Amino acid sequence: MQPELIEHQYDFLELCEHIREVGLVAFDTEFVSDAGYRSELGLLQFATRERCAAVDPLAIPSLGAWWDLMIDDRTTVVVHGGQAEVRFCIQRSGQIPRRLVDIQIAEGLRCRSYPLSYNSIVERVLGIAIHSNQTRSDWLRRPLTREQLTYALDDVSHVLSIWESQSRWLQSQQRMSWACAEFDRMCWDVWEDEQLEPWERLSGVHRLSRRELGALQKLAAWREEEAAARNRAPRRVLRDDLLMDLAKRRPSTVQQALATRDLNRAEYKKLLPEMIRVIAEAGRIPEDRLPPRQRQRDDASSDDQIISRLLGLALSNVCAEQDVAQALAGTNRDLTELVRYVRGGERGEVPLLLGGWRGEMFGELLRKVLDGRVHFRVAPEGAATPLIFEDH
Repeated sequence: MQPELIEHQYDFLELCEHIREVGLVAFDTEFVSDAGYRSELGLLQFATRERCAAVDPLAIPSLGAWWDLMIDDRTTVVVHGGQAEVRFCIQRSGQIPRRLVDIQIAEGLRCRSYPLSYNSIVERVLGIAIHSNQTRSDWLRRPLTREQLTYALDDVSHVLSIWESQSRWLQSQQRMSWACAEFDRMCWDVWEDEQLEPWERLSGVHRLSRRELGALQKLAAWREEEAAARNRAPRRVLRDDLLMDLAKRRPSTVQQALATRDLNRAEYKKLLPEMIRVIAEAGRIPEDRLPPRQRQRDDASSDDQIISRLLGLALSNVCAEQDVAQALAGTNRDLTELVRYVRGGERGEVPLLLGGWRGEMFGELLRKVLDGRVHFRVAPEGAATPLIFEDH
């Protein structure tokens, strides 16, 4: 296929119509994450069985026709590590993709490595070696070079062949439903992350008092508005650590604020009067209107953590036996949630590790370990798994 560079609206709409007709497309983006308030698209890449094209978003007045395709229920969009592509779709359409496939996730359901790079998956599945030499490119600079375009289109040119091979294997092993569930889960995880308030993304929030948290929420909202107005990344308006320091100390004057190292830098100093105003506004919040203190996300007891490590051995063993990546099957946080759920009398939402394909694969074993109904021993050398779990 002859690669295309599309720079006119009419040609872009014609490409979208082609994608609509064939119903299956590989998709990737190149973007710059710190150039503005949000990540800025530098290039969109598409590959169908018939065409391979790059679209210049700086030259196309409207990309709406593509986002409409990405959220319809007829077009299957295949990506690799597609969190960024899903985020762009949500930000520009307000919806999540309906028929998204991620070859990185799919590969994690048929081997023990996750996440694998695109180059590694191409070599593993197709036996083709490709090389990247444009990872530091400025994708907002024009004109784009031939090398940039070649690199960018390589990122989609093999995707459909990979998914064809993966899908055959997943079907033969009765794991296609697992993959579809994980594709949907990834999309919803990005959606939920997009709904977070700015202050919820900061670390250490659980250490703040209610009054300090009230100040942090006001400051974080102000920083977000300032960043949007100036088209700058929020952390380039005011660093996270300085934001937390201001919320804790709540200075009432510029001079008091300057006691913090780095706040005397010129770009911060001129904004200090506004920050002091916001802090004062937060200080007037009535006691009964202050936000509740936040729980630490990983506030497991030491006992829960020890039990989670034991469960991790069982989980790792099953993943080795079934040739599934443990990093995809379950994290330490997932294990801790399971421990708390069972030890707490199984109240509340069923943990991830007991539902869906995970529950089918290793839910029963994890319950048996927690109930003390199994013991384990080291497997003999050359065995398929390092441990053997047996019922009492």
